Amino acid sequence: MSSNVTAVSYGLKLSLPEIERLRSLLTAAGLSVGAETRAGDGRFEVYAADCALEAELDGAPEAESPIPDAVSGARLEGPRRALADSGIDGVDTALVPAALRSAPRKFLIMDVDSTLIQQEVIELLAAYAGKREEVTAVTEAAMRGELDFAQSLHARVAVLAGLPASVVESVRAEVRLTEGAAELVAAFQAAGHAVAVVSGGFNQILRPIAEDLGLHHWIANELEIVDGALTGKVLGDVIDRAAKEKYLREWAAAEGIPMEHTIAVGDGANDLDMLGAAGIGIAFNAKPAVRAAADAAVNLPYLDAVRYIAGV
Repeated sequence: MSSNVTAVSYGLKLSLPEIERLRSLLTAAGLSVGAETRAGDGRFEVYAADCALEAELDGAPEAESPIPDAVSGARLEGPRRALADSGIDGVDTALVPAALRSAPRKFLIMDVDSTLIQQEVIELLAAYAGKREEVTAVTEAAMRGELDFAQSLHARVAVLAGLPASVVESVRAEVRLTEGAAELVAAFQAAGHAVAVVSGGFNQILRPIAEDLGLHHWIANELEIVDGALTGKVLGDVIDRAAKEKYLREWAAAEGIPMEHTIAVGDGANDLDMLGAAGIGIAFNAKPAVRAAADAAVNLPYLDAVRYIAGV
């Protein structure tokens, strides 16, 4: 059997009956199941199966229909939906083109707030202005796609006007990487792949994180600081959903990596263009609309589950 897609299932626990059910679900979704592997480290478990996506080309009988090495996202849409609709509680399955998993070089790009890190930085900053609840409500609406991101960012940053610049250092000390984030980055880098982050947050917070992780590319918004205080403004163009896709394409091209070998990870509506443009877009503990639009979803608290999806 020629494998053209890998089914990767992951959950806190994967029992033998659940794996048997996964095989049945894959077959029902139109996949022929081949070689299987299991992995995990005590935090979560992974089951992967090399599969062929069964299809008839131009009405020819299946035996006469060669299965191509590469499989498009459009061809995977139906099986992905079928698996999502009939899946196992607590277990998610990603269908990944085999060509992406076997690519010699891959490009991983991630959102930052609530993805690479556990917090939303704007909310941490707003707490120093006594406006955390107000800003949190706006952030959540923006992440659900109910508000224009750039407009909502300007409104949220405005409440920071007059705060001393020292609050930036205080917030840096509060920021924590998501569990598995450092391990994910290290695994990609050790295998020779490129890693980038693009954020609707702020360079002043992201810079030391990016430098510590040794990221290949990174960018965020720049808070304006004048005379030692925040002005309540950002400098230059806002990093919004269109900008995230733009940087994905620019940086992948700069690394000489085709788009079909890129992996994008995010949680909010401003990540949707980036997720849609990548070879595979992964929703990480995301809002429902983002999970519905993404190619795969990780609903575990461990960001390094992404490496198993990508085959790293």
